[in-house]
Amino acid sequence: MPRSSRSLTLRRSRFHLLMAPISLIWCLPVIFTVIVSFRSFTDIIEHGLGGLPHSFSTAAYSAAISGVGTGGEGRALLNSTLITVPTVVVMLLLSSMAAFALSRYQIPGRRAIVAVMLTGNLLPPQVLLVPVVRMVQSLGIFNHLIAPILVQIGFGMGFYTFVLYGFMRTLPEALTEAAHIDGASPVSIYWHIIMPLVRPALAGLAALAATWTFSDFIFAISTLQSSSTFPVTVFLFNFQTLYASSWNVIAAGAVLAALPTAAIFLVFQRQMISGLLLGSVK
Repeated sequence: MPRSSRSLTLRRSRFHLLMAPISLIWCLPVIFTVIVSFRSFTDIIEHGLGGLPHSFSTAAYSAAISGVGTGGEGRALLNSTLITVPTVVVMLLLSSMAAFALSRYQIPGRRAIVAVMLTGNLLPPQVLLVPVVRMVQSLGIFNHLIAPILVQIGFGMGFYTFVLYGFMRTLPEALTEAAHIDGASPVSIYWHIIMPLVRPALAGLAALAATWTFSDFIFAISTLQSSSTFPVTVFLFNFQTLYASSWNVIAAGAVLAALPTAAIFLVFQRQMISGLLLGSVK
């Protein structure tokens, strides 16, 4: 084996030896939660929460899905989906339009506009909770699913516009210039030329946006108040109070809540990682 190949193999072995225990430590809470979710309540009482499992039961998942007194986690998962899907679609559509205009046309103060949009995302959301709630109430949409959707779109547009703006600036100007000469309208250029080219960027940002929106808690609990409208994050918060001593049911609810975001990450992990780097290099 050539010396360079042996050196590369040695470096990879050292890397895996170092990362294996770190990964195990990182995954231990997840593994522990999954194990507890399949234990019976009696087993936990008799052998302790940290003891070895002596049973296997899916009753905790049935209790979590039915969610007596809380509306059920199935309903909460549906609410989270109804919030996430339109939020991601509308937010990326509007962000891509704004990024297209800012990157392709000589708009006065466009750099300042991008800077202001990005600066809005640097503010802690807790600072803006009171005005956000007041605005939602004045619009008459408090405790409606449209409220967190609009709030998420408003807060997310700045970041996604900034990222797509940086990505679109890397596209050759000759593309749009040639389309203009051929008589293409701005809408046609945006939809038929720019959008296909930024599809990888949109895929990465869609995965990130879906994960962040689905996992949102602070805006959801501030704009929704009834169990029939709660997303899964708020549902779990109330669920822990109802099943304070039933650790297996709480663990089952946590596993069910984590499955959608885990699936998104596993399917779109490459796009998510690349999405974090979009626009960083011109």
